[in-house]
Amino acid sequence: MAGQSSGSEELAVNESEVLKGHEGAVLAVRFNRDGNYCLSCGKDRTLRLWNPHRGIHIKTYKSHGREVRDVHVTTDNSKLVSCGGDRQVFYWDVTSGRVIRKFRGHDSEVNSVKFNEYNAVVVSAGYDRSVRAFDCRSQSTEPIQIIDTFQDSVMSVYLTKTEIIAGSVDGTVRTFDIRMGRELVDQLGHPVNCISLSNDANCVLASCLDSTLRLLDRSTGELLQEYKGHKCKSYKMDCCLTNTDAHVVSGSEDGFIYFWDLVDASIVSSFRAHSSVVTSVSYHPKDVCMLTSSVDGTIKVWRK
Repeated sequence: MAGQSSGSEELAVNESEVLKGHEGAVLAVRFNRDGNYCLSCGKDRTLRLWNPHRGIHIKTYKSHGREVRDVHVTTDNSKLVSCGGDRQVFYWDVTSGRVIRKFRGHDSEVNSVKFNEYNAVVVSAGYDRSVRAFDCRSQSTEPIQIIDTFQDSVMSVYLTKTEIIAGSVDGTVRTFDIRMGRELVDQLGHPVNCISLSNDANCVLASCLDSTLRLLDRSTGELLQEYKGHKCKSYKMDCCLTNTDAHVVSGSEDGFIYFWDLVDASIVSSFRAHSSVVTSVSYHPKDVCMLTSSVDGTIKVWRK
């Protein structure tokens, strides 16, 4: 974060493409690792692969029995994982569109899913108050690890090389050190519906259902800053940092997007992006480019 003055980054605030194809609400949109493609998922039980820079729909993945809530793709773009209302975690081959395996174990809807850095393990989080890890290399569909210390639904999960970080409606962000078998609990006092990591991995950004984003120091758990102005009371909505870590971004239940200065928490930009709740924001890993998705059924690409 050093050397980044608050106003020096141009922001992705100009609409450049609208991606249409989903029927009903789009619940998440995610850039792949290099930012050349993106994946979306929604109420229509499908996943879709796009080239967002050219506005092209490439492929649709159908196998889920209920809405799809989250999707993540491997670093080499060969496999993807998805989850949702049908309680299973689907592991897909990207090229063929075939489901390789359906991981079982959650006994309620699954909210969030991620690959680990080596694409060998999938970690999921669900309404059953648990986080579960599955081995992609094994033929087994059962979890290799279950973390069930949460008091309420787990809404969002993030992975580092050695840790699983999860945010829960019980008002906590919990960090599990996989090597040490240790758990750290940060009490935020309000239901957490999304967490995100800063690009330097020093901070956790947590979106809470009191219309406040909270930035925590990962090593100490100290509350560094709070960001307000948007509306977040009842929907699961993404938050993230821009690729330079200079600004914080979130959607809002009134269809707006907000950018805050990371350091002083001032609103740098806010604008109406969609006609309904903004469910997801994803910032390009290198360029000034952002994806947003909404209950209004659209995905939008934003540039500077």
